[in-house]
Amino acid sequence: CVMTDRFQVGVIASTHGVRGDVKVFPTTDDPARFHRLKKVFLTFRGTTSEHTVSAVRLQGKFVILHLSGIDSPEEARLYRNLPLMIDRADAMPLPEGRWYIPDLIGMKVLEEDGSVLGTLTDVLQTGANDVYEVRTEDEESILIPAIRDCILEVSVEEQVMTVHLLPGLRDLQKK
Repeated sequence: CVMTDRFQVGVIASTHGVRGDVKVFPTTDDPARFHRLKKVFLTFRGTTSEHTVSAVRLQGKFVILHLSGIDSPEEARLYRNLPLMIDRADAMPLPEGRWYIPDLIGMKVLEEDGSVLGTLTDVLQTGANDVYEVRTEDEESILIPAIRDCILEVSVEEQVMTVHLLPGLRDLQKK
């Protein structure tokens, strides 16, 4: 099983101020989690570097960070548009019945009777509940709401999900 060692928590949008701070667009549900972050990873031109987070402040929908080793706007500018990654160990623990999206992508999806429905190719975050996009062997795309009635079992270790298709779900296919 290929479990992701690192998760993206944001993308560096721009520089901020004269000390080399970076303005980050968070890609996490809870931007306040940045206050608990000690270290992040950036990959620039194929080389990954570790940076200590020494200052955090929330500004509207953005997070302003000061990262070790980035001390001028010129240095900070090099990292624009790069994903901000954290170690799995530093990720927020999830409540029962929740999974990290990178662990779900590529998972085999089975119907209740054990027949293969397809492969989970995307997780759409709709607000109310996530929706899992499953690509069937004949390249159809089926959208399954990530609700208890539909998602019967998930094994990240075995990379298998068992689902119950509610009546009419088969007709909700993306063309």
